[in-house]
Amino acid sequence: MLLSRDFVSYISVELVKRMIAAEIIETKAADQVTQRIRLRMQEELGIEDRLSEEVRQILLEHQDEMRRTGASYQEMYKKVKAQLARDRKLILR
Repeated sequence: MLLSRDFVSYISVELVKRMIAAEIIETKAADQVTQRIRLRMQEELGIEDRLSEEVRQILLEHQDEMRRTGASYQEMYKKVKAQLARDRKLILR
């Protein structure tokens, strides 16, 4: 995750404050709205982390084959990650 949890919390608080001030939303439970936004943002940011971990696991399972063929870990990492992202219709940063 490129953003720290503290920064995500800050962004969610500011987002709710600004939406209320701009009268985009109306709520009596701003803390609950903030918490839901924060959790959703963290979930979205965690998608790429989970994808990267899955790619590492796949490459670990195929490390012997990669060694035999002389495939570059970095090159295969990029290709596998891009393919999984395409298959899952993910947009990565």
